[in-house]
Amino acid sequence: MTDPISDMLTRIRNAGMARHNQVAMPSSKVREAIAKILKDEGFVRDFEVLPGDVPSLLIHLKYTNERQPQPVIEGLERVSKPGRRIYAKKTDVPWVRSGLGVAVMSTSKGVMTGEQARRQGVGGEVLCYVW
Repeated sequence: MTDPISDMLTRIRNAGMARHNQVAMPSSKVREAIAKILKDEGFVRDFEVLPGDVPSLLIHLKYTNERQPQPVIEGLERVSKPGRRIYAKKTDVPWVRSGLGVAVMSTSKGVMTGEQARRQGVGGEVLCYVW
């Protein structure tokens, strides 16, 4: 696998379309940081790291209602890819859907949302957009 972040986003997107309650994937520090941001921003219910020979990341998805469940995550878009890295200066941190979405960035101070990067005055690599 050449792009584990893209794989994570695709697994979440596919599980949401299939109305699964949870999705599992191999764990890494970046994936855990992205899952934490998704939880903090209210896009997923919870996540947990399952120990083992190969640690797994289990993400519990969130839906709008019980009768006709619609995923809270309407869209996921990978921005910076292994073949073309996209960076943003501290003055050019992107807005996603006029503030309704979240830009996930990898900065020198760790993985954070675009809003947090704007407040701390740091730029970095734009990993993905979630809305």
